[in-house]
Amino acid sequence: MTVFTLIEQIGTIAFAMSGALTAMNKKLDPFGVFIIAFVTAVGGGTLRDILIGVAPVTWMLDIKYVYLIGIAFFLSIVFRNKFDKLRTSLFLFDTIGLGIFSIIGFEKGIEVNLSPIICIALGTMTACFGGVIRDILCNDIPVIFHKEIYATVCIFGGIIFFALKFFEFANDLIYVITAVVIILIRLLAVRLQWKLPPIVPHN
Repeated sequence: MTVFTLIEQIGTIAFAMSGALTAMNKKLDPFGVFIIAFVTAVGGGTLRDILIGVAPVTWMLDIKYVYLIGIAFFLSIVFRNKFDKLRTSLFLFDTIGLGIFSIIGFEKGIEVNLSPIICIALGTMTACFGGVIRDILCNDIPVIFHKEIYATVCIFGGIIFFALKFFEFANDLIYVITAVVIILIRLLAVRLQWKLPPIVPHN
């Protein structure tokens, strides 16, 4: 198993668990919890594949994604009482998924010869769109539209990713460094309450 495959599987489970925890917080039934977990895990990747012309989309061609989401769903149900603070657990899983799915989007863009800027946009959409669907279905304002740092972290991670590519670091090291940078900045942004300033109209 390559590092890329491993982080892809970890990201799928992390996003699925963030979806499941959100759905349980909304007191949905088991079917609703599974659906929210599923769309959170594959929503960003589905948008990415549609944009770059991959058909059928990736998760339809590999049953492992369904199995991974099923595992995440099962773990979320069984160990739901172990998550002492549901909000904190949800945040951590969502942050891990954000870091990992950004990298997957960057790499998918490279595979189809897109420019670095477009690859970064693709990675950001891959990382964020599943969470957007999750929040909309759960009747919440998507995190990406809040003042807190979210999509911006993916963009910064993309800059780091391509800078490391430019200096010809080993791919496995690039994946690890980029994921860690995105996750750490997201954690610090929430911890220290970093926020983008709002744009207000002139009087």
